[in-house]
Amino acid sequence: MQTIRTTCPYCGVGCGVLATPDGGGGLAVAGDPAHPANRGRLCVKGAALGETAGHRGRLRAPRIHGREAGWDEALDLIARRFCETIAAHGPDSVAFYVSGQLLTEDYYVANKLMKGYIGSANIDTNSRLCMASAVAGHRRAFGSDTVPGLYEDLELADTVVLVGSNLAWCHPVLYQRLVAAREARGTRVIVIDPRRTATCDIADLHLQIAPGSDAALFNLLLAEISRRSEVCPDDLENIQEALAAARATSPAVTGLAHSQLRQFFDLWMHSDKVVTVWSQGVNQSDSGTDKVNAILNCHLASGRIGRPGMGPFSVTGQPNAMGGREVGGLANMLACHLEIGNPDHREAVRTFWNAPRMAQRPGLKAVDMFRAVEEGRIKALWVICTNPAVTLPEADRVARAIAGCDFVVVSDIMAQTDTMRFAHVALPATGWGEKDGTVTNSERRISRQRRVLTPPGQARDDWRILAEVGRRMGWGASFGWQHPAQVFAEYAALSGVAAGLGSDFDISAHAGISVAQYDALEPFLWPQSATKQGGRFFGDGRFHTPSGRGRMVAVTPRPPQPVSEAYPFRLNTGRVRDHWHTMTRTGLSPRLSRHLAEPYLELHPTDAAQLGLQPTALAEVTNAHGSAVLRVLVSDRVAPGHPFAPMHWTGETAPTGRVDALVPGATDPVSGQPALKSAAVAIRPFAARWFGFAVSAGEMRPDCDYWARAILPNGVQAELAGRKPPADWTDHARALFGLEDEPLVVHDRARGQVRLAFLRDGRLQAALFVAAGPVALSRSHITALLCEGGAEVLAGRPGADRPDEGALVCACFGIGVNSIVKAIASRRLTSVEAVGQALRAGTNCGSCRPEIRALLDAGVACREAAQ
Repeated sequence: MQTIRTTCPYCGVGCGVLATPDGGGGLAVAGDPAHPANRGRLCVKGAALGETAGHRGRLRAPRIHGREAGWDEALDLIARRFCETIAAHGPDSVAFYVSGQLLTEDYYVANKLMKGYIGSANIDTNSRLCMASAVAGHRRAFGSDTVPGLYEDLELADTVVLVGSNLAWCHPVLYQRLVAAREARGTRVIVIDPRRTATCDIADLHLQIAPGSDAALFNLLLAEISRRSEVCPDDLENIQEALAAARATSPAVTGLAHSQLRQFFDLWMHSDKVVTVWSQGVNQSDSGTDKVNAILNCHLASGRIGRPGMGPFSVTGQPNAMGGREVGGLANMLACHLEIGNPDHREAVRTFWNAPRMAQRPGLKAVDMFRAVEEGRIKALWVICTNPAVTLPEADRVARAIAGCDFVVVSDIMAQTDTMRFAHVALPATGWGEKDGTVTNSERRISRQRRVLTPPGQARDDWRILAEVGRRMGWGASFGWQHPAQVFAEYAALSGVAAGLGSDFDISAHAGISVAQYDALEPFLWPQSATKQGGRFFGDGRFHTPSGRGRMVAVTPRPPQPVSEAYPFRLNTGRVRDHWHTMTRTGLSPRLSRHLAEPYLELHPTDAAQLGLQPTALAEVTNAHGSAVLRVLVSDRVAPGHPFAPMHWTGETAPTGRVDALVPGATDPVSGQPALKSAAVAIRPFAARWFGFAVSAGEMRPDCDYWARAILPNGVQAELAGRKPPADWTDHARALFGLEDEPLVVHDRARGQVRLAFLRDGRLQAALFVAAGPVALSRSHITALLCEGGAEVLAGRPGADRPDEGALVCACFGIGVNSIVKAIASRRLTSVEAVGQALRAGTNCGSCRPEIRALLDAGVACREAAQ
């Protein structure tokens, strides 16, 4: 089969992928050595893409009120209902909520339809949740949403500062590039994070600052830059005001010792080339824009910007968050980095589009959009390629708002999501590997995603669906594209108009692109025009502000919202290593679920002791907005009073694990980005009277107070718990598995244990293990027996002839903790590299290297204690 060069659909690194269909619907995946973003590397999520390419759970045909319908009926209904709503209530009564997983061509068509033809700017994107503060900070400082540098700057820098960025887990390929640079040229790494994350494994300095004090820290750095007379003499706007605010900042706010601050200042000052990388730990705050500008101020004032190996660098969380920014996907922007509030920009776009009803003002940002849905001001809503009933703050409130909306359309690849259940019209969309288009990564590099597989059923590309609705609403001539290359060419031509108005975004060199040229398009950095070809911005000291000068912003740090007696803990949220967003794709890979198979609450030991919570117990986390039940992980990686929980689980995978139900809807006043990283909560033990672990070769229908489901190679597994045991465990198991067979049952009443196994032709079909406390057994052994083993499953642990891998550590090669511990002890391994040579663990994406190092440290401690 032919190998296709395409681009990964996960984070904003934008890795090149070589995808080879196997002819049976499957896919072999490897990194593309020729792609400049990753040079052949892939993280474990990218390497597992082939495992997620099947059609399990896919929506295959349009549905209207739950019944299958044809495309004509569904599209006619959407066009009619939107037209009727606009006629009755005006264009602002409708809204689109779209996604950073859309391709640029999809984004462009959606924005043209809404802003130029419907006449409203009520189109926003889930990228509002991850990078809007970076956009706002860039625009305040540079006059444009411009990322100045390139990935290679990480390899050219003397010092790299990572602030609010767990690069090892969230952008593993960039992390590996940084690790290689550190080993090759001694690059120093500073990690600024309240948590000790996997990224700290390579840190020369870890500053465990008080949560929310990032702006204060960089204000102190700016004051130190001024004190040491290292302020760049070039003319900058507002420099004296920014310096005055910086000098007024108290060091005590950061929670750091004077010696730590001094070490940070010295590392920065003694490094000519400094790159500061930030991500959601900075952006997802109700003062995120100020935090961004505090970082930018330091680079502007010291002149460390726009040259090789130096500059501020925002790394995005989604594959096409940058493309969405470029195409005007945000409610307060127009395409090609033009501004909706600028009359000249609006008129230029209106003329280019020949738009009949151009939006005249910014639309509603994400949080405000769904409040307008709740209040009935938005009466028709189209959600495309995202899951707001899980991902927005106050997620339960958002779900209720969507449920109460007059008319809801949802375009998605999956038949069942938390948002899809509220759809009046459900539309089957193509997913990664099934569609053609472009994406832009965090360094402004535009790459092609290419079709590799045949879409299931009647699935269609999002841009085609949107264009067809535009035609049915009466604007056929303006939505008549037949190929995504034509959409891209129109967009490129518009960028030339924007460049004439002073925009930084210009890809007009591709305005005449043909279908053949588009098919063969190589990755390229923008700008690309007749006179500009990629590269860094601002090295010449010229910015996109009216004066042409960089603009510093006076930042007065704001403390986070306080905790209270009722809600004394400040919950921090984030990602895990092997999953992404709401697991629509990663949840289909068995090996990606083996590392962390259920949602958890990471608690400091003193907090756990105070609350009476043991490791592996369940904790109930509550506040005024919602609640969650999470598995307890006790760790000193978090600070006392500041627990951590991941945000990936949904109503489809763990209904009580939806942590964004706990997050209040506070937003940054400049960017509109919600403070998703922080929620004041109460924690108490979950009063479970029974715990369970179940495996099944078929589907599983849990009906209990707590459950978390994960996919296996031959079926599914689930962790279970309940406040009240069922009257009959056999009946409960039959309902859980949908089986009528008679199980084998072992009931130990003295220990409160029940074990049931359903066999067919001597092979295990399903099993349920119940105990009065968290179930202790070898899960890897049990799951390996599914569809193969028999009655021996009831023992719960392997015999001497069956090795037990234990919990997965290296997902790339399927290496479990027991194998690593055994190799460390038997071969007396003393380094991560030695473990890699012995087992291959840690030699691919490297995300597991910190865990391997922890196992090595534990082994050394054990040997020393024994001597």
